[in-house]
Amino acid sequence: MLKIKRFMCNMLQENCYVVSDETKECVIIDCGAQYQEERDAISQYIKEENLKPVHLLATHGHLDHNWGNIALFNEFGLKVEARAEDEFLIAHLGKQASDLFGFDLNEEEAPVGHYFTEGEQIHFGTHHFDILHTAGHTPGGCVFYCADEHVAFTGDTLFRMSIGRTDFEGGSWQEMAESLQQLAKLPADTTVYCGHGPQTTIAEERQYNLYMRDTAI
Repeated sequence: MLKIKRFMCNMLQENCYVVSDETKECVIIDCGAQYQEERDAISQYIKEENLKPVHLLATHGHLDHNWGNIALFNEFGLKVEARAEDEFLIAHLGKQASDLFGFDLNEEEAPVGHYFTEGEQIHFGTHHFDILHTAGHTPGGCVFYCADEHVAFTGDTLFRMSIGRTDFEGGSWQEMAESLQQLAKLPADTTVYCGHGPQTTIAEERQYNLYMRDTAI
């Protein structure tokens, strides 16, 4: 059974997740920890739970979901993994900080360890994630889906009663609509862990999320 711990990070209240199972192996998803106290909280949890971090995953390349990558690299040797379509974002976090927020990161860029290939899975402990390509918010947006546990980590593709913006560089409403159609096909009882805000379910979003309803096949 998966144990999922959420940490709310940075000025945009981004959700970082530490996901582990009975083997104590864990993955960290979207480490947006900007401030030292946020980074310390994640590190302390991993150590107190005696977890072994084996993957650092990014649902997409925006800075608010990757601010803490350098801290996890320095402490645990983890290099972030993402889709190659977002290389122009995730490999250039300093440029995002300057262009979007008007300040310098004042720390080294975190290295990228791996770009996902089509059909690849992420394995840890006795579990695995399927990687669903969900472009729209960014070209390389993806969802990490565990079919055995009916959980999906959707980043900024799907929120409770909303979706991610499509007006950033590389965004596309048409691709977002196709991604929402894909997610709508997941089992109704799938718990959705979003990149911002509270969790939800596919059933709730099919019924109440106007964006998902409007894109239904």
